[in-house]
Amino acid sequence: MRKSFRKVLAGLVTAGWALVATAAPPPAVVDAVQSPAFLTRDNVTRPLRPGQDLRNGDLISTGEGAKAYLKLAEGSMVKLGASAKINFYSTGTRPDTFYRGALDVLTGAFRFTTGLLAKTRQRDVRIRVGAATVGIRGTDVWGRSSAEKDLVCLIEGHVQVRHSALDDAVDMADAMTFFVADKGAAPAPVAPVDPAQLKEWASETDILPGAAAISATGRSLLRLGDAGSEADALNLYDRASAAGYPARINVLPGDAGYVYQVVIGGLVSRDAARRMAEALGRQLGVAVSVVR
Repeated sequence: MRKSFRKVLAGLVTAGWALVATAAPPPAVVDAVQSPAFLTRDNVTRPLRPGQDLRNGDLISTGEGAKAYLKLAEGSMVKLGASAKINFYSTGTRPDTFYRGALDVLTGAFRFTTGLLAKTRQRDVRIRVGAATVGIRGTDVWGRSSAEKDLVCLIEGHVQVRHSALDDAVDMADAMTFFVADKGAAPAPVAPVDPAQLKEWASETDILPGAAAISATGRSLLRLGDAGSEADALNLYDRASAAGYPARINVLPGDAGYVYQVVIGGLVSRDAARRMAEALGRQLGVAVSVVR
């Protein structure tokens, strides 16, 4: 039997998916999303949504053309490119004074950026990029893991890279240099990166202006449709969720009972809302409208 809307909400709260305040700050929070993107926790997969807390062991994945920003508790930002998949780990208990965490980049591109305030805090963050492991303590680094090669580019700061084919760590202290290793082969010597190449790499992980992005502070809203029954509303909600879009259901009083409105909120601009409306309308076969 299909669950009612109220039972679905109760299940979300029980499973810890609802966005509620907790006594201790979470180790990371989803800052912005260019859907489709997903979060898998305890073998349950749901759309990634801004404001969502991340926990130790979470799997984050982005679809084709998607991106996601994750803000760590100590202030650093992790940006994920399209078709990326990472495991998130955190063992730090005092993110205000010391943060310990790790990212396992299974595939795709990422960028780790430490802000000015975050640079004053102690951290031990390790990022595994295929066969390479990057030790980070205050820096700006871009990387990608693919079926062909593992790549790490130091934009600013200082990192150490360990690779399974090397006995010793590679110390990278010169900005604008990169480390690359073909799969199953020893790494090439660290070399300077061309600024044009870096700009191209950065665009893979940046949410560009005008993109159909969602944030916790976005004010534009999409309406996927109205339904006269819980079952119809849940059907549309499920279809949007399966496609990787964080829909919700608003229950409004109607002339003959209730109207169930399926919406997606938090679009960063009207341009972003229009772009998502066009893409999602084609994908779901519904007329999606921009509310505000």
